[in-house]
Amino acid sequence: MAHTDRTNSNREHRRKTAGRTGPTRTSRRARSELRALRREVPCVVGLLADERDFTAMRRYRTFAFDDHPKYLRRIDGLLRSLATEGEHTAVALFDPEEFAEYCAESGHDPDTAIARGRFTARIAASGGAVVPYTGEPVGQLVPQLVNTAVRRATWEYATMVLADLGECADCGVDIGRASFDRASRLLTHLVERAGPGTHHLVCSVPAPDEQLLAALQVVRPDTGPARLDASESAEFVTVLAAGIALDSPGGVVLRTTGPDAPDRLHGWRLRNSRLNPLSEGQVFSAYCTDADTGEPISPEPGVEYRAGFDLGIEDGDIHR
Repeated sequence: MAHTDRTNSNREHRRKTAGRTGPTRTSRRARSELRALRREVPCVVGLLADERDFTAMRRYRTFAFDDHPKYLRRIDGLLRSLATEGEHTAVALFDPEEFAEYCAESGHDPDTAIARGRFTARIAASGGAVVPYTGEPVGQLVPQLVNTAVRRATWEYATMVLADLGECADCGVDIGRASFDRASRLLTHLVERAGPGTHHLVCSVPAPDEQLLAALQVVRPDTGPARLDASESAEFVTVLAAGIALDSPGGVVLRTTGPDAPDRLHGWRLRNSRLNPLSEGQVFSAYCTDADTGEPISPEPGVEYRAGFDLGIEDGDIHR
């Protein structure tokens, strides 16, 4: 009987234990799977880059910070923590004015963390100023974000300029599209004729409302195609196209860096839908003259100032 009682007790214990450990093991496995899945979901952190934007957010009661340097330190700590946990993290430039407009249009209460979170997600989804976090201090992220925002604003403005020009009254050609095609060909020829090396191109175009500026880094190996960023290329071509379409007195400069050789600087003036090469003296003058005062400045050491080279494009002017 004692043995029987003990056996029955063991059976009852196993039944109760199974009832507890089964779900526990399942819950642990589920939590582990969720953690693994969470590491594959990107995280976006909104960042108030400057003191003015930070001050604008302090009017909301639920915004918990009152000191911008301390806020940046907390953001830095958060980013490091997320990276330690294996999170794929990006940082978005948070604009208080755009946030207020978003809340007014969507009906969200701006004085809530939920609204701030949704707006941050919207920045990333809409292609706003976002940079990946790769472990750098937050102080290095701020200029990256600002530069990304400026580049995007420049691209949007140049795109608007091209879209608003419409068609040529005489031939019916879409001026913006024709200018973009011309700019694309100019860039292709420029990269092909620049030769091997690391090339940094800058296009500057005066527009009615602002000075447009676009930069592009191109790596041209001794063999094989050139390597360049698709987004930077699109921005560069769009700004150059705006200059062509507006018949603006813009220009392009090319700086080439190679191993065991001084940097080489070349320049072109945009005129009549073409990039016309500058002479060596014009390139030197452009780089060695203060743009504000007109006073000469010392040449940069280790740099050769060279004439622009012919791009070999004989297309006619863009009809306007």
